[in-house]
Amino acid sequence: MLNTTFKNYRIYYNFLNSLAKELTKFYYNKLDKPFKVSDKSKGKKRYDPVTTSDRAFEKFIRSKIKKKFPKHQIIGEEFGSKKSSSEFSWVIDPIDGTRSYVIGNPTWSNLISLNYKGYPVLGLANFPKLKKYYLNYNDKISYVFENNKKRKLLVKKKVAFKDIKLAGNFHGWLSLKKQQKIPKILKLMNFPCFDALSYAHLAEGKIDIVLQCSNKIWDIHPIIPILKAAGATVTTWSNKDSVLAGNIVASGNKLNHKKIIKLLKPVIK
Repeated sequence: MLNTTFKNYRIYYNFLNSLAKELTKFYYNKLDKPFKVSDKSKGKKRYDPVTTSDRAFEKFIRSKIKKKFPKHQIIGEEFGSKKSSSEFSWVIDPIDGTRSYVIGNPTWSNLISLNYKGYPVLGLANFPKLKKYYLNYNDKISYVFENNKKRKLLVKKKVAFKDIKLAGNFHGWLSLKKQQKIPKILKLMNFPCFDALSYAHLAEGKIDIVLQCSNKIWDIHPIIPILKAAGATVTTWSNKDSVLAGNIVASGNKLNHKKIIKLLKPVIK
């Protein structure tokens, strides 16, 4: 659950609300042009692209946080972190969905969370190419901002399990042998997963469950507060706290969430 000891949302909400707009402007003014791509996998089997835009976005975000909150810790995918005694930390994924970014798919996003005592309390998912962003106001309210308007987010609670819309992707992390152990899950995976955008669609009530493998903290921490404030249940596949990252399942309906967790048991270590 969200950290209930944290109450001072407004100053950080206002900061992230402004930062979302600045990030979109930064993209169109500075980064909407050819870029370089390299592979971070260092000989491993799985391709892990990073672009010059990833690094430029992260530097930009870090500069804004350092200026406003100089004592806070910053943890970023591209430039790591330094030890800090602050109770506050910012977790950054400068481009979530780098593969989409590389091929020109507009579903990529900038992800940022504010963590208090290690737990994400505010999250921003900004989609520059889609010209919209998602941000929670506190632990009970999340919004989507689009066309200069904001709309409250609410997951779809009432849906029979047989009718669920499930977006999932194993991203090569789950072997075919293991996938064969969860045939019912495979049959339910009737929608592609577009990283943070699928979680955003869950918060809007457009889909019912999102299933993903091998999330790092910067992939999921910014999403957690947005989803939970919209009424979603978010855990690991083994039904542990989603703050641990790794394999994640998020659902609009608690009963359906329990059923998915049960179906996943054959592939849980």
